[in-house]
Amino acid sequence: MAQVKVYGNRSVWGERRAEISDALHEALVSTWQLPADKRFHRFLLLDDGDLVAPRSDAYLVVEIVCFAGRSREAKRALIAALYDSVAPRLGLAAEDVEIVILESARENWGIRGMSGDELALSYRVDV
Repeated sequence: MAQVKVYGNRSVWGERRAEISDALHEALVSTWQLPADKRFHRFLLLDDGDLVAPRSDAYLVVEIVCFAGRSREAKRALIAALYDSVAPRLGLAAEDVEIVILESARENWGIRGMSGDELALSYRVDV
């Protein structure tokens, strides 16, 4: 399981949600081997002035909330894909995108009426 939260300025990114989602999802599928149909993205777009950072107006923060278990190499591969593929595709400079990977044990999740550690997944987490 992986859920993506995207923070940015609505005035810059409001009309580009699908483009952002597609780019991020492709990176997750290619690096973490997520199934193509497992897309959970939330956009938390902010009004001008509500995102204060020493970056451009195009600054994006991407949080990946996921089951624990991915290797250091898999996390580094995702981060590299964000900077090597996603940022250029969106026209972003490296300093205008940041990623945070937040891992949580499966038993901390509730999905489809059960604890996450009781789920039978169709994909591997230990990539």
